[in-house]
Amino acid sequence: MTVLITGGRGAVARGLAALLAERGAAFRLASREPTGAAPGAVHCDLTDPGTFPAALEGVRSVFLYAAAEHIDAFAREAVRAGVEHVVLLSSSSVLDPGARENALAASHLAVEEALLAAPLRTTLLRPGSFASNARSWARDIRSGVPVRLPHPGSHSDPVHEADLAEAALAVLTEPELGGRAHTLTGPRSLTFLDQLEVLSGALGRPVPHEEVTPQAWKDSVAAYLPGPYADALLAHWAAGVGVPAPISGSVELLTGHPARSFADWVEDHREEFADPANAKGPGPLARTGALQQGE
Repeated sequence: MTVLITGGRGAVARGLAALLAERGAAFRLASREPTGAAPGAVHCDLTDPGTFPAALEGVRSVFLYAAAEHIDAFAREAVRAGVEHVVLLSSSSVLDPGARENALAASHLAVEEALLAAPLRTTLLRPGSFASNARSWARDIRSGVPVRLPHPGSHSDPVHEADLAEAALAVLTEPELGGRAHTLTGPRSLTFLDQLEVLSGALGRPVPHEEVTPQAWKDSVAAYLPGPYADALLAHWAAGVGVPAPISGSVELLTGHPARSFADWVEDHREEFADPANAKGPGPLARTGALQQGE
C-alpha cells in the first residue's frame, strides 16, 4: 500500500518519510524539484497537472500539501489511480470567521472542499502556527539586529513539525483515526515576545525587538510576500493581540505523547539562530506568507 508524500522538500514531508521508512512501509516522496528533495524522489508539481499521473500510479494513500490551483484535477487523477485515502495538511485558519475572504485561509478551504466533494476518504490535519515560522527572525537574531514586529503581543499556538509528521503517520496507519478533521496545536499559547524570550534563554543573550507599524512591516516584505497575504497575516496577528490561542489535545491523541513545546523546537534548531555558518535564509513564513511550507 504505497503512500505518496507530496511537498518532498518540506520538513513535515521529510519527517513523515523517515517515520514510514522506520516501519518498512512503502512510500514515494514527491517534489516539484525532486533533485533537491531526497534520493529516489519523483516529480510531482502541484501546479502542473501533467505530473500527477506518474506520481499517483500504484498509490493508495496520499499525504498532500494544500495547493488550490489544480486541486480538482489532482482529486480526479487520484480517483482514477485508485487512491483510497488522502491526508491533507491544511490550516486551522479555515475555522476563522471570514475564512473565504482571507487569502491564506481561502486557499486551504478550497482544497478541503474539493477533496471532501470527491469519492475519496479524506483526513484533514489543521495546524495553527508552525513553530518553524520563527526562522523568519533568524537572520536578524544572528546579526544582533532587532526583530521587527508589527504586533508583538499577538498570541499563536506554535506546533513542532515533528509532531505534525507523527500525526500524519498516525492517521495514515491507524484507520480509526482517519476520515475526520484534527486541529493541531502546540502545548501553550505564546506571544511573539514570549517566543523571543525563549530564544534569548536558549542562546544565552538578549534578543532585541522593535515594534513597527503594520504598513512598515508590509513594505519590508513586499519583495517576496504578495499584498493580500501580508494583509491576511497582519489581520490574523492583530486579532490575536491579548487573546490567547485555543489549545487542542489532538497531538497527544494522535501521537500518544504531549505536544512538543516551542522551547523543544528552539533546542532542535538552535544552531540556525546562533551560527551564521548554518544560515538557511528566510523561513517558511517569509518565503510564502503561509503558516506552513511544502515544496
